[in-house]
Amino acid sequence: MTSGVGPLVPDDAARLSAWAPSGLGEVRPGDDLAALVGDLLAGAAPGDALAEGDVVVVTSKVVSKAEGRVVGAADREQAITDETVRVVATRERPGQPPLRIVENHLGLVMAAAGVDASNTPDGTVLLLPLDPDASARALRAALRDRFGLDRLGVVVTDTAGRAWRDGLVDVAIGAAGIVVAEDLRGGTDAHGRPLSVTVTAVADEVASASELVRGKTAGRPVAVVRGLGRYVGEDDGPGARALVRPSADDLFREGSAEAYDRGYRDGFGEGFREGSGNEPLPAR
Repeated sequence: MTSGVGPLVPDDAARLSAWAPSGLGEVRPGDDLAALVGDLLAGAAPGDALAEGDVVVVTSKVVSKAEGRVVGAADREQAITDETVRVVATRERPGQPPLRIVENHLGLVMAAAGVDASNTPDGTVLLLPLDPDASARALRAALRDRFGLDRLGVVVTDTAGRAWRDGLVDVAIGAAGIVVAEDLRGGTDAHGRPLSVTVTAVADEVASASELVRGKTAGRPVAVVRGLGRYVGEDDGPGARALVRPSADDLFREGSAEAYDRGYRDGFGEGFREGSGNEPLPAR
């Protein structure tokens, strides 16, 4: 299995279903997450029993808790610094620590390096898993053995903001057993036109779809997505790290204010219409 494959022919109707069972409970450092998730899924109704081609989606929060990636809330700012390999942008906030957009050890560009204070006991914050792809592989191996399945996908998700778009979505930061990106370049669209840039981030779309049934506050950190068997194989695949864009291909490597300060004023001024609300930053 590779991160990019040719156009995939659906092996069934164009139908997708997702559900998120309740009852996992609080996960603590040292817990056997595979056993907990397996017990949760084993109690499903007959029609929801785990099947070949299903994708199990788990939030990074429960993975981090089980792996002991928990630190005291008082150490949050230091934890962000420790998890950072490159600062992309910062913004001061009166009465609060500065907002930091950074690249972390996983290559992900995120606010606060992905250090999260939500859905964790008071007085603690969570770091992202050290290796989410390895976590996904381990969970997949255990669930395959328990349920006797050959083709099973696992996706580990985290919440991220998006450039140019308001709102948050869940994205895949770990994956196993699933094609993470479908490469359609070299094919044609419905009108016969050649496709030259289209690569669909399958694992990210699975992560976002699962969040709609899991919710942020419902206490359902596990979901099953069914109907994507054409993307699920018997080997682990390259993992979600394959979705991280190499820095050489990143046209927006620096935050706009930082790039602006580096002397790109003229370039930032071009193409802006006065009154559009998107004028370049004032002189500093």
